[in-house]
Amino acid sequence: MTKQPYNIRQIALELLIRIGDQGGYSHLVIDQQLKKHQLDARDGALLTEIVYGTMQRKLTLEYDLATFIKSKKKMDNWVKWLLYLSFYQMKYLDKVPDHAVIHQSVEIAKRKGHKGIASLVNGILRSAQRDGFPDYQAISDPARRISVETSHPLWLVRRWIKQYGVSITEEMCQTNITHKQVSLRIQPLKITREQLIERLEENQIKVHKSPFSEQGLVVEEGNVLKTELFKESLFTIQDESSMLVAEMMDLKEGQTVLDSCSAPGGKATHIAEKLKDNGKVYAYDLHAKKAALVEEKAEQLGLTSITAGQADARNLREKHEEETFDRILIDAPCSGLGVLRSKPDIKYNKTSEDVARLSTIQKEILSHIEPLLKKDGKLMYSTCTVDQEENEEIIKDFLVNHPHYQVDPSFLENLPEVLQNSPGKSEVGIQIFPQDINSDGFFMTRLIRNS
Repeated sequence: MTKQPYNIRQIALELLIRIGDQGGYSHLVIDQQLKKHQLDARDGALLTEIVYGTMQRKLTLEYDLATFIKSKKKMDNWVKWLLYLSFYQMKYLDKVPDHAVIHQSVEIAKRKGHKGIASLVNGILRSAQRDGFPDYQAISDPARRISVETSHPLWLVRRWIKQYGVSITEEMCQTNITHKQVSLRIQPLKITREQLIERLEENQIKVHKSPFSEQGLVVEEGNVLKTELFKESLFTIQDESSMLVAEMMDLKEGQTVLDSCSAPGGKATHIAEKLKDNGKVYAYDLHAKKAALVEEKAEQLGLTSITAGQADARNLREKHEEETFDRILIDAPCSGLGVLRSKPDIKYNKTSEDVARLSTIQKEILSHIEPLLKKDGKLMYSTCTVDQEENEEIIKDFLVNHPHYQVDPSFLENLPEVLQNSPGKSEVGIQIFPQDINSDGFFMTRLIRNS
């Protein structure tokens, strides 16, 4: 049964409270509600748009609201969230007329609060409709302006400006509030890229080939998750930056590979596919339930070369002898600041202390695992973040303390052409920014063991 429009917004309000005030993970909470309420495609899309959009623009909407509130009277958080989601619809969604947004929001305020709150909500929304929203260009401090305009915490904007400059930071922040394209990786042991393109076109889905992976496709039109092709596990949803990791590991059939921080298994299964399922892939995760997800993913794709298990990456020398592996992947636990388009709540919950704590863990993992690599073996280090403390500085520190390692010269030479002149390219690896090819922010490098 299709819900009435105000009910979609009522659900959206409850979800925003759970995510914003109670610490729920946006992607999990939204998925649970879509299943619980059995919304049709149109209502589900609207709910997702309102919740993600409002979370993505929270600091901007907060700034907007401050311009319409004259008194210092305390406002309940749920009222703020109701106003934020209303502002979001009025500013960014063309298909919903302002009068409908105002009417539905006032109705919700009546039900959840009382007449006085409904009157307050009505007054603020009508003022916004009449006067319009503030001009952020009037903010003189560039960091403050970027923070407000793109809804990124000020500490983070200042940190990135210090690391990368104003131009790259602003472009990155602007990209982070846009919709991310969907990309997928074919299972090459089941189907070729050309065959999948043909079958997707039969389903009215338009794609183009990824420059990052011979297995990669980028969706231009259509929903691949609704196809039988997805149910048949002919492909895996994976971001292009993430695909590049296995592509750059210099994998060869018959090798023994360690994926030390594996869940949910996208890279482990990609490694197995690159090996043509002819080799051994040991995949570990700190949590047993997440390690089980890797096994499940391998089974879905029909891959038999993956052995998954629970383990702290800092204790893997208890499970394997030194110089066991031809290749090692450390897709290190990180702040996740490269995936803000998919998980907007991350940027409001992370602190500089979190980054420092994670960088310590990353160093410990690298130092513990490196003896497991064979001489002349190659170690891939990657993160889905864009912070130098978790990326370049980690590698520089590791190389100083482990002189028997060096950056593999052929790694930088063989990067895709689109990244060869990237501002994120350095002597220790490549920092992919979200704006580079409209993918996740990712860092990666490949080290070689000389002795």
